[in-house]
Amino acid sequence: MGNLLSFKNVNYFYQTKNDEIFALNNVTFDTSEQSFMSIIGPSGCGKTTILSLAAGLLKPSSGEITLDGEKQIDSKKIGYMFQKDFLFEWRSVWKNITLGLEIQKPKNIDEKLALAEELLKKYDLFSFKDQKPRSLSGGMRQRVALIRTLALEPKLLLLDEPFSALDYQTRLTLCDDVHSIIKSEKKTAILVTHDISEALSMSDKIVVLSGRPATVKEILPINLPGKTPLKRRENQQSGELFDHLWRQLINDETKEK
Repeated sequence: MGNLLSFKNVNYFYQTKNDEIFALNNVTFDTSEQSFMSIIGPSGCGKTTILSLAAGLLKPSSGEITLDGEKQIDSKKIGYMFQKDFLFEWRSVWKNITLGLEIQKPKNIDEKLALAEELLKKYDLFSFKDQKPRSLSGGMRQRVALIRTLALEPKLLLLDEPFSALDYQTRLTLCDDVHSIIKSEKKTAILVTHDISEALSMSDKIVVLSGRPATVKEILPINLPGKTPLKRRENQQSGELFDHLWRQLINDETKEK
């Protein structure tokens, strides 16, 4: 598989009322097709900024970002999943899932509507399609949000702490669900998270960032046994990798203090 997303020596500055902030410093990494990559780092280091750059919502101050070999980011190739599900309570599950299609009005809308229906059936949500989001559990709402994104058939999924608002039990279950759906649909994903265990259990690769201005401290390949994130958490090697990553983050936060 080739690289889908590449950052090469990316720098990013932004202006506040009183100062110019140096957010990213020569950030370089690649994401290959159908891979799952996580980004971890201290709070405020620029993880979400990287997602915004990847989505084309921000432009780098210098350096190069390519998506699917193109420097111009095509927003239709990007799917974004947030901490909040942003489901509209006055619309049914089906109307929420097809909202993006209503807005984009693609020429092959019948095919995409058929895909949305197929995804609902495949992931056990079809019986809820006429219900309002308030009748769903937190985990089900996030699955609906993911299917809404997948219905648009993006090439790259950007996940900005999508599990952090959930209780621990739901979070573990949803990690398994989301990972399974993304792998089954052969999508490429980048997850931003503060949870080291979450990153380890879901990822093929982890990018570790320093404090601001963020640099890439390490790119760590992950190859833990187990078909699901929950099974991977139980592996002894997972504990060793957790300690290694924890030391990376703690050392960086200690330096900042």
